[in-house]
Amino acid sequence: MDGMTLKRAASVCGGRLCGAEDTERELKRVIIDSRAVQPGDLFVAYRGERVDGHDYIAAALEKGAACCLAERLPEGVRGPVLLVDDVQTALEQIAEAYRKTLSLPVIGITGSVGKTSAKEMIAAVLSRRFSVLKTEGNLNNQIGVPMTVSRITRAHEAAVVEMGISGFGEMRALSRIVRPDVGVFTVIGHAHLEFLHDLKGVLAAKTEMLENMAEDAWIVVNGDDALLRDFACAQRKLTVGVGEGNVLRAQEISQDAAGTRCRICGLGRAIEAEIPAFGQHMIYAALEGAAVGILLGLTDGEIAAGIRDFETVGRRAAVCDTGSITLVDDSYNANPDSVKCGVDSLLTLPGRHVCILGDMRELGEDSPAMHFDVGRYAAEKGVDAVYSSGAYGADLAAGAGEKGRCFDSCESLIAALPTLLRKGDAILVKASRGARFERVSEALKELRL
Repeated sequence: MDGMTLKRAASVCGGRLCGAEDTERELKRVIIDSRAVQPGDLFVAYRGERVDGHDYIAAALEKGAACCLAERLPEGVRGPVLLVDDVQTALEQIAEAYRKTLSLPVIGITGSVGKTSAKEMIAAVLSRRFSVLKTEGNLNNQIGVPMTVSRITRAHEAAVVEMGISGFGEMRALSRIVRPDVGVFTVIGHAHLEFLHDLKGVLAAKTEMLENMAEDAWIVVNGDDALLRDFACAQRKLTVGVGEGNVLRAQEISQDAAGTRCRICGLGRAIEAEIPAFGQHMIYAALEGAAVGILLGLTDGEIAAGIRDFETVGRRAAVCDTGSITLVDDSYNANPDSVKCGVDSLLTLPGRHVCILGDMRELGEDSPAMHFDVGRYAAEKGVDAVYSSGAYGADLAAGAGEKGRCFDSCESLIAALPTLLRKGDAILVKASRGARFERVSEALKELRL
């Protein structure tokens, strides 16, 4: 955090510095794991259900932390500690103050589906011209966003920050820190309905971002999403999608297991995009990357090269030819919209089409009906089989009718795989992270038919 001294941090959060000999020392990154502390870092002592960060303040200082942000001073601790009433509030205040000192363009990304793919794509495109800081891993919440902002330095020329929420008011707090110059909204879908109630609630929560954006700022939205296309805002809106009427549109789309190709047209541009990743959702990520690239002045060649540089993260629609089957491993996360998109993409591959699906979490009281609907969607679209397990596995299988079969556990499903599958099958594995369906994916990689 260039220029953010201990004295300045204490001032912006109203805290009390203890044990600090050099109050003009600059802080570097925000860290919450004492094992990862490097000299100059600000260690934040969070109190969790099982672990209290205050117990690791001494260890953080021994590793060279410039200061520790804490709610109490442990007995015997010697070194700089910034005492506050609430570390989360104080961290947000420090990060917000630091962001106000930065002059580089910051791109904020939110949505129910596709945030990480959009973040990686936009960063890949912008990296063709700029030194880019992007959100790492899953640091997209009220702890992760301040950590990400703290990593922006004078050497960076652009920042791409992913923002994830599950309730009302959270985006307002995050965007107050990030203050995006460009906002990207991927899709408004059936996620976190346990807290946000319905799609209009999701839209209201996500668009809290606009409260902390200038009126002349740009927002990039999925124009194929009716809620995003039609909502009114003070900011300038750029719609992207495959449907007619979008300002930036993907045309001449083709896809196989190796990737996706399309021509991105609009705003006087015609960009030949070669996306080295599988799935129809990747078209939207490429469109979002192209849109941000255009807004920040990149050439068609730079944008096309950046799209080719894209790399998938983790278990997000990773395609693997095992020698027996084609596996689409999308076991990282799931909601009804992303599963349906996965089904559509699966059907573009050759072979018999099989969906192995698990629970979709945080959908609220309508969870059984939503799981049933996903199973029915898969069957009606033409998949050959739907296999499931989990709390809502029976609903998934029931929706798929004769094509569906539910197993009483993930382990029993895995044990049955050799009898369920055929050589040459194309298989989609998808579930919320808590279902741990990566176990299914790993078993499929070892399966020989």
